[in-house]
Amino acid sequence: MNLYILRHASAGLRRKNPILDLKRPLDKEGKKHCLQLAYVLNALNIQFDLIVSSPLKRCLQTASLIGTETGYEAQILNSNALAPEATFPQFQKLLRENPHAENLLVVGHNPNLSSFLGSLLVPATSTEAKIRLRKGSMARVVLTRGPATLQALLDPRTVRALYATSTKSSRRKTSRK
Repeated sequence: MNLYILRHASAGLRRKNPILDLKRPLDKEGKKHCLQLAYVLNALNIQFDLIVSSPLKRCLQTASLIGTETGYEAQILNSNALAPEATFPQFQKLLRENPHAENLLVVGHNPNLSSFLGSLLVPATSTEAKIRLRKGSMARVVLTRGPATLQALLDPRTVRALYATSTKSSRRKTSRK
Protein backbone atom coordinates (compact mmCIF):
# COMPACT_ATOMS: atom_id res chain seq x y z
CA MET A 1 0.00 0.00 0.00
CA ASN A 2 1.15 3.51 -0.81
CA LEU A 3 0.03 5.75 2.03
CA TYR A 4 -0.07 9.47 1.34
CA ILE A 5 -0.21 11.55 4.52
CA LEU A 6 -1.32 15.14 3.94
CA ARG A 7 -1.52 17.86 6.55
CA HIS A 8 -4.38 20.24 5.77
CA ALA A 9 -3.47 23.43 3.92
CA SER A 10 -3.37 26.89 5.47
CA ALA A 11 -6.52 27.87 7.35
CA GLY A 12 -5.44 31.11 8.97
CA LEU A 13 -5.05 31.64 12.69
CA ARG A 14 -6.46 29.27 15.29
CA ARG A 15 -9.64 30.56 16.93
CA LYS A 16 -9.80 30.83 20.72
CA ASN A 17 -13.29 29.36 20.83
CA PRO A 18 -12.84 25.60 20.18
CA ILE A 19 -16.31 25.27 18.63
CA LEU A 20 -15.58 28.01 16.10
CA ASP A 21 -12.14 26.51 15.45
CA LEU A 22 -13.75 23.22 14.37
CA LYS A 23 -15.46 25.10 11.52
CA ARG A 24 -12.38 27.11 10.45
CA PRO A 25 -12.14 26.96 6.61
CA LEU A 26 -9.11 27.13 4.36
CA ASP A 27 -7.92 30.62 3.57
CA LYS A 28 -7.10 31.91 0.08
CA GLU A 29 -3.48 30.71 0.31
CA GLY A 30 -4.61 27.26 1.44
CA LYS A 31 -6.96 26.85 -1.52
CA LYS A 32 -4.25 27.99 -3.92
CA HIS A 33 -1.79 25.49 -2.45
CA CYS A 34 -4.29 22.63 -2.82
CA LEU A 35 -4.70 23.41 -6.51
CA GLN A 36 -0.93 23.59 -7.00
CA LEU A 37 -0.41 20.29 -5.15
CA ALA A 38 -3.10 18.62 -7.25
CA TYR A 39 -1.40 19.88 -10.41
CA VAL A 40 1.93 18.38 -9.26
CA LEU A 41 0.23 15.08 -8.34
CA ASN A 42 -1.37 14.94 -11.78
CA ALA A 43 2.02 15.58 -13.40
CA LEU A 44 3.38 12.62 -11.41
CA ASN A 45 0.38 10.46 -12.47
CA ILE A 46 -0.70 9.85 -8.89
CA GLN A 47 -4.31 8.73 -8.48
CA PHE A 48 -6.01 7.76 -5.21
CA ASP A 49 -8.14 4.68 -4.61
CA LEU A 50 -9.45 6.06 -1.33
CA ILE A 51 -9.37 9.44 0.43
CA VAL A 52 -10.01 9.61 4.17
CA SER A 53 -10.22 12.93 6.03
CA SER A 54 -10.55 14.31 9.51
CA PRO A 55 -14.13 15.52 10.05
CA LEU A 56 -12.98 19.14 10.55
CA LYS A 57 -13.86 21.61 7.80
CA ARG A 58 -10.30 22.58 6.80
CA CYS A 59 -9.34 18.94 6.26
CA LEU A 60 -12.51 18.14 4.34
CA GLN A 61 -11.89 21.15 2.08
CA THR A 62 -8.27 20.09 1.49
CA ALA A 63 -9.33 16.51 0.70
CA SER A 64 -12.13 17.70 -1.57
CA LEU A 65 -9.96 20.09 -3.58
CA ILE A 66 -7.20 17.50 -4.03
CA GLY A 67 -9.72 14.79 -4.88
CA THR A 68 -11.62 16.88 -7.39
CA GLU A 69 -8.51 18.10 -9.17
CA THR A 70 -6.91 14.63 -9.37
CA GLY A 71 -10.05 12.97 -10.75
CA TYR A 72 -11.13 11.12 -7.60
CA GLU A 73 -14.84 10.37 -8.00
CA ALA A 74 -15.73 8.24 -4.97
CA GLN A 75 -16.96 9.60 -1.65
CA ILE A 76 -14.40 11.05 0.76
CA LEU A 77 -14.62 9.17 4.06
CA ASN A 78 -14.62 11.00 7.39
CA SER A 79 -12.72 9.40 10.24
CA ASN A 80 -12.16 10.41 13.84
CA ALA A 81 -8.87 8.48 13.58
CA LEU A 82 -7.54 11.62 11.85
CA ALA A 83 -9.09 14.19 14.20
CA PRO A 84 -6.76 16.35 16.34
CA GLU A 85 -7.35 14.18 19.42
CA ALA A 86 -6.82 10.84 17.59
CA THR A 87 -4.38 8.23 18.86
CA PHE A 88 -1.91 6.01 17.00
CA PRO A 89 -3.93 2.82 17.71
CA GLN A 90 -6.98 4.48 16.09
CA PHE A 91 -4.83 5.41 13.09
CA GLN A 92 -3.51 1.83 12.81
CA LYS A 93 -7.09 0.54 12.93
CA LEU A 94 -8.00 2.89 10.07
CA LEU A 95 -5.16 1.45 7.97
CA ARG A 96 -6.15 -2.15 8.80
CA GLU A 97 -9.76 -1.46 7.81
CA ASN A 98 -8.69 -0.36 4.31
CA PRO A 99 -6.23 -2.99 3.05
CA HIS A 100 -7.78 -2.97 -0.45
CA ALA A 101 -6.59 0.58 -1.22
CA GLU A 102 -3.37 0.62 -3.21
CA ASN A 103 -3.03 4.42 -3.00
CA LEU A 104 -4.60 5.78 0.19
CA LEU A 105 -4.66 9.52 0.96
CA VAL A 106 -5.27 10.56 4.57
CA VAL A 107 -5.77 14.24 5.47
CA GLY A 108 -5.38 15.37 9.06
CA HIS A 109 -3.73 17.65 11.60
CA ASN A 110 -0.49 18.14 13.45
CA PRO A 111 0.98 17.20 15.85
CA ASN A 112 -0.65 13.77 15.55
CA LEU A 113 0.10 13.26 11.82
CA SER A 114 3.82 13.86 12.38
CA SER A 115 3.69 11.52 15.35
CA PHE A 116 1.84 8.83 13.37
CA LEU A 117 4.36 9.10 10.55
CA GLY A 118 7.28 8.84 12.98
CA SER A 119 5.72 5.80 14.65
CA LEU A 120 5.20 4.09 11.29
CA LEU A 121 8.84 4.62 10.33
CA VAL A 122 10.38 3.61 13.65
CA PRO A 123 7.97 1.20 15.36
CA ALA A 124 8.23 -0.12 18.92
CA THR A 125 11.06 2.07 20.14
CA SER A 126 11.24 4.60 22.91
CA THR A 127 11.98 7.39 20.42
CA GLU A 128 10.08 8.14 17.25
CA ALA A 129 11.39 9.66 14.07
CA LYS A 130 11.05 13.44 14.11
CA ILE A 131 9.45 14.67 10.90
CA ARG A 132 8.22 18.19 10.32
CA LEU A 133 4.98 18.41 8.37
CA ARG A 134 4.18 22.01 7.55
CA LYS A 135 0.66 22.96 6.53
CA GLY A 136 0.07 21.42 3.12
CA SER A 137 3.00 18.96 3.35
CA MET A 138 2.54 15.48 1.93
CA ALA A 139 4.49 12.34 2.76
CA ARG A 140 4.44 9.13 0.71
CA VAL A 141 5.03 5.99 2.75
CA VAL A 142 5.17 2.43 1.43
CA LEU A 143 3.63 -0.01 3.88
CA THR A 144 4.90 -3.55 3.58
CA ARG A 145 5.88 -6.11 6.18
CA GLY A 146 8.12 -4.56 8.79
CA PRO A 147 8.71 -0.85 9.20
CA ALA A 148 7.28 1.55 6.68
CA THR A 149 9.55 3.22 4.13
CA LEU A 150 9.40 6.97 3.52
CA GLN A 151 9.54 7.41 -0.26
CA ALA A 152 8.90 11.13 -0.61
CA LEU A 153 8.15 14.28 1.35
CA LEU A 154 6.67 17.25 -0.49
CA ASP A 155 7.02 20.51 1.40
CA PRO A 156 4.81 23.47 0.35
CA ARG A 157 7.90 25.32 -0.93
CA THR A 158 8.82 22.37 -3.13
CA VAL A 159 5.25 22.17 -4.46
CA ARG A 160 5.33 25.90 -5.35
CA ALA A 161 8.67 25.48 -7.13
CA LEU A 162 7.50 22.40 -9.05
CA TYR A 163 4.29 24.15 -10.02
CA ALA A 164 6.09 27.31 -11.15
CA THR A 165 8.63 25.45 -13.28
CA SER A 166 6.08 23.12 -14.83
CA THR A 167 3.70 25.87 -15.92
CA LYS A 168 6.30 28.08 -17.64
CA SER A 169 6.72 27.81 -21.36
CA SER A 170 9.66 25.66 -22.38
CA ARG A 171 10.32 27.79 -25.48
CA ARG A 172 12.99 30.45 -25.19
CA LYS A 173 11.95 34.04 -25.61
CA THR A 174 13.49 35.79 -28.59
CA SER A 175 13.50 39.41 -29.48
CA ARG A 176 11.59 40.56 -32.57
CA LYS A 177 13.37 43.66 -33.74
